[in-house]
Amino acid sequence: MADILPTENNRNKWRACLLCGLIKTSAQFKHDGCDNCEDVLELRGSNKRVSECTSAQFDGVVGLTQPDASWVARWQRCDKFTRGIYAIRVSGRLPEDLIEDMKDRGFNYRPRDGSVKD
Repeated sequence: MADILPTENNRNKWRACLLCGLIKTSAQFKHDGCDNCEDVLELRGSNKRVSECTSAQFDGVVGLTQPDASWVARWQRCDKFTRGIYAIRVSGRLPEDLIEDMKDRGFNYRPRDGSVKD
């Protein structure tokens, strides 16, 4: 699991994906992209995209080793994602042009900031 954990122990250097909540460092997002959302967000190799599509402001952390078998993962809506460290709530929103592009592709964006209630 070491390959999917943030490489820095200093939580101040962690960032969370605004789409799925996966936590990594900026350098990890730039090098590897987001393990769950790379096809949509295209973070790999772009400092600008990492800055726009991730946030250093998040609340709570949950570690998921078997997301498909976890009630916490279902509750957080990340039971279909890769194992890793996830933020419970992420402050910020994706850029409007990216949200529109996702909508055109049939993907419904649900912010992870707690603003959307079931």
